[in-house]
Amino acid sequence: MYEIWLGLNIVWEIALDVWPVLLIVAVIWVALMAMAWRCSAARWRAAWPWALAAGAVVALAAFLAVPTLTKSSLGALAYWVDWASLLAIAAGFGAAALAFAWPLLSMLGTRRLSPGRTQA
Repeated sequence: MYEIWLGLNIVWEIALDVWPVLLIVAVIWVALMAMAWRCSAARWRAAWPWALAAGAVVALAAFLAVPTLTKSSLGALAYWVDWASLLAIAAGFGAAALAFAWPLLSMLGTRRLSPGRTQA
């Protein structure tokens, strides 16, 4: 249990250091959501699988890249907390990619996203 609280404390301390960047990213996301809000429900539904796929690709890339970026490797992960932390970091990157991809892809429209349709 101590490791979980320690991990949460570390995340909080990092967030306190970079709060201006987090604020800017949040404002950009809210602006994207506001622009995409005018799209029809069909566009939102059509964009969902593509945004989910983008989030999964980013999560997989983060899972493989984060150990290298921290000068470590997947082989150095021996304790369950190490694996849980890596999975949480990768999931966070994937969720952020999903959160930005969904409104952007919904603004593209269903014609560009549907694989069976041709653009008129």
